Amino acid sequence: MKLKKANVLAIDDDPDVLTAVRLLLKPEVKEMITEKNPENIPSILQRFAPDLILLDMNFNASINTGNEGIYWLKRIKELKPDVAVIMITAYGDIDLAVRSLKEGASDFVVKPWHNEKLVDTMEDALGGSRSQSSLDRSSSKIIGSELLGVSGAMQDIFFKIEKIAPTDANILILGENGTGKDLVARAIHERSLRAAKPFVKVDVGALTETLFESELFGHKKGAFTDAREDRMGRFESAEGGTLFLDEIGNISLAQQAKLLSVLQNRQVIRLGSNTPIPINIRLVCATNLPFQELANEHRFRKDLIYRINTVEITLPPLRKRPDDILMLAKHFAKLYADKYLKPAVEFDAEALAKLQRYHFPGNVRELQYTIERAIIMSDRSVLSARDLIFSPIESVPPEAAEEKAELNLSSIEKTTILQVIEKHNGNITKAAKELGLTRTALYRRLSKYDI
Repeated sequence: MKLKKANVLAIDDDPDVLTAVRLLLKPEVKEMITEKNPENIPSILQRFAPDLILLDMNFNASINTGNEGIYWLKRIKELKPDVAVIMITAYGDIDLAVRSLKEGASDFVVKPWHNEKLVDTMEDALGGSRSQSSLDRSSSKIIGSELLGVSGAMQDIFFKIEKIAPTDANILILGENGTGKDLVARAIHERSLRAAKPFVKVDVGALTETLFESELFGHKKGAFTDAREDRMGRFESAEGGTLFLDEIGNISLAQQAKLLSVLQNRQVIRLGSNTPIPINIRLVCATNLPFQELANEHRFRKDLIYRINTVEITLPPLRKRPDDILMLAKHFAKLYADKYLKPAVEFDAEALAKLQRYHFPGNVRELQYTIERAIIMSDRSVLSARDLIFSPIESVPPEAAEEKAELNLSSIEKTTILQVIEKHNGNITKAAKELGLTRTALYRRLSKYDI
């Protein structure tokens, strides 16, 4: 359906938003109505048949679920399953907006929106079903050079990148070492309105106290012993583009204060100078610290967290996205076979099983190096399990160790249950008594282990 022939309902408790939407869309649609109170949605849908609904994510309503947008989305889908719904959200609710897509929304737009983008999004939503929505269109396996994944977790990240990249929101990327935080940062830059400008990466965690200011803010000739000429810092080098500060969680409180000052004032002062230089950069930061640890005020300033974390992206460890392991392994096999002028290689069944069993404490980086080594050392066109040698330098993360222990305990419990049931020839009452369980508890475990 064309937008010109569509009936549109906009629901938002901000009258300014409704006014802006009405002025924008009245000439673009067949009929346009607005509503401030979401509790009137059921009665509106009885007398008005919208083809598309614009629905805010947050309301100051009597129904306080913490995510009213999701609640009302579900209600709308119960009442009008076929209506297209576009969620309206702020930067901080993007995770919730991504969840709304799984609940049946066609798409979402971020406030403040670009008018043309909103109209295009509405045209797209009217032009296809949920299966053709932006979430599914974003399911290409590659964003950036080597950021790959077919798992649901990675599809959510790809979609979030596509949505936030065109904005100027500051981004904080969280994830263990080796998960691809730098690839996410570059993908955001490549899809931003700053793509033609510089992408400047700085490992701030590796900068000493004395180098921190000089490297980031620049210096004048003679500012210190080795300052033989004027030098611009990384903020100036990234002018108009994206500045990526990696390992932001490792900088000291004193360094954090200096960084915060620059971000608040949007200007730098080179060492040895008193002249402020305006800066225009989009900031992307990354850390391998868990967010709870980063939020410890003895380690990191909360006011700086708010500055760098308009939108947060958390990259899952490879052990949490097992659907991606074989696809990544085949990608790296082709990449390194081409690089080292080797014939195309495949993996035998035991090699594939070995890859899927391993917990990959070094994440995608460890998988990449494992495949590269196997390609270099093997002269055969089929890689076997013995060709895959995992790095001895990686230690199992505590979370992975706990998961492994839980799996081992589950395996022991399942084996014990099977043995006792077999011992009593399938008599559940006797088996439950020997195991010290009620019949109900034993049935729950049979269901849990699919016995």
